[in-house]
Amino acid sequence: MNETSSPDAAASSAASARGSDRKKKPSYPISSVDNALRLLLMFRDRQQVRLSDVSSELGVAHSTAHRLLAMLTHYDFVRHPGGHGAYTAGPALLEIGYGAVRSLDLRSLAQPFLHQLARTLDETVQLAQLEGGHIRYIAGVESSQPLRVADRTGQLFPAHQTATGKAILAGLTADQLRAALTGATLAKDEEIPEIDLEDLEHQLTAVRSSGYAFNHRDDGVISLATEVRNQRGFTVAAINASAPENRMPPERRDYTVSVLRKTAEDLGNALHDG
Repeated sequence: MNETSSPDAAASSAASARGSDRKKKPSYPISSVDNALRLLLMFRDRQQVRLSDVSSELGVAHSTAHRLLAMLTHYDFVRHPGGHGAYTAGPALLEIGYGAVRSLDLRSLAQPFLHQLARTLDETVQLAQLEGGHIRYIAGVESSQPLRVADRTGQLFPAHQTATGKAILAGLTADQLRAALTGATLAKDEEIPEIDLEDLEHQLTAVRSSGYAFNHRDDGVISLATEVRNQRGFTVAAINASAPENRMPPERRDYTVSVLRKTAEDLGNALHDG
């Protein structure tokens, strides 16, 4: 989800900057690289950055700040909606963030949370992350009931076609969403229908409003999902619970969503602690 600035966030940013200053600098620093990296770090605690902010914080002329932003925009590290006003984090920066999260072995960290969730709901539960325009299920625990939804660990699905994927996509900006869904196919020889971005945005608006995503599959399975956010409020994964429709009436869905949210919050806190 989008994060907002706060005094605590500003203090955290200042502390991080002081910590960076205390590190031993390279023997042969490259000023242009240094400025570009410091510029990217400005997006840690804010949603938008203006040209004047860059010039002031880096101590460079507006023309230099503009060239830095232009180069980062070229490589999709930042976006400049409409070509005027503030700059926002771009899809390349987002993908690097997801890659870093994946390298933390989120799967191992999430396993005890998923097992507890499965025991509480007695339905199949799974954890997934975004890969381009798809989601990959990276961990799961099946229900103990004879009739149950199968674990999909390792499988890849178009993000916009699943509740789990929509829970993640709802946390992206409009530019990041379009970038993520560009050319979304399962394989070179298996194209998926063209995505109606306007309809999808309506669905994602509903997800943001309710705090969870819902999907009623053609095979009679109902899936509910909610996002897992890291310590900075960015969505890094999603947890879902799936069950045959006869075991998921409206009142059961409300309970399931409340348990999913609590598990996602606890996992997010564990990520922060780690």
